Amino acid sequence: MAILLLAVSAAAFFLISISPVDPLKSNVGQAALGSMSEEQIERLKEYWGVTVPAGERFIRWFSGICRGDFGISLLYRRPVLDVIGEKFANSAWLMISAWIFSGIGGVALGVLAGVKRGKWQDKAVTAYCMVIAGTPAFWLALVLLLVFAIRFPIFPIGFSVPVGVAASEVTFGDRLIHAVLPALTLGLTGVSNIAMHTRSKMIEVLESDYVFYARARGETQWQIVGRYGLKNILLPVITLQFASISEIFGGSVLVEQVFSYPGLGQAAITAGLGSDVPLLLGITLISAAVVFLGNFTADLLYYTVDPRLKRDRKKMVRKGETL
Repeated sequence: MAILLLAVSAAAFFLISISPVDPLKSNVGQAALGSMSEEQIERLKEYWGVTVPAGERFIRWFSGICRGDFGISLLYRRPVLDVIGEKFANSAWLMISAWIFSGIGGVALGVLAGVKRGKWQDKAVTAYCMVIAGTPAFWLALVLLLVFAIRFPIFPIGFSVPVGVAASEVTFGDRLIHAVLPALTLGLTGVSNIAMHTRSKMIEVLESDYVFYARARGETQWQIVGRYGLKNILLPVITLQFASISEIFGGSVLVEQVFSYPGLGQAAITAGLGSDVPLLLGITLISAAVVFLGNFTADLLYYTVDPRLKRDRKKMVRKGETL
């Protein structure tokens, strides 16, 4: 994980350094710069770190990271970790809801398509997955926004809380209804990959010898699915489900922008366009750490789901010691 975060931080830092975005023009404006004195412009350049070489800035920043100091956000004028904590609190349950929905929906559709292979249910699920797989998340977000917030005003048009309401008066129901459309968008885009892989694995299980033997004993289709199918598709489902964390993180950047949802994704876009390097790098590192922990959790769950993996690993270790 340490090597991963070091590589991610270095790549992100130097990509930002060669970005064509001018922090002074982006945050102050060309007209305002034209009316400033040379001293004022030099102060601004010093504040945004324009005059400091990229290598020196990276060493300063990374040495602070090693001490647990992510720096101060140049746009929010607050510690980076405070900004990330606030934005992550808005995004966390949005992404968790989408993650759970995509997992349950993907497995359910994949099992249905695999069991009903070649029938209209299979064709409908496959068509849906193909269409959604080729649909950009932001376009789907715009469609849902136009239909369910403008044409049929069932849900709010955006934001995470009602406009003009004090924070102390915002209820859980208000936050929930504002998160429905963004979470639905992220969930729908994540269903297709899990559903198609689950379908493929389910077909493979249903064509196996032990399933033919179960049918010969008189077991029904859904008994076979419950006893053999779900057990054998569990490992690939876990892999895909935890791997989808990175996709949900990536999709949330544009989805939150469409719905003006003040979460981590929108903060990343704001930091990128405003050249807020400390905040953007902090978001990048936190996102990479969350994705890594998701994959690590999947690895640990493998041993719980299938104890044979643990026994095989012990055998390999003993064999290696013997050699």
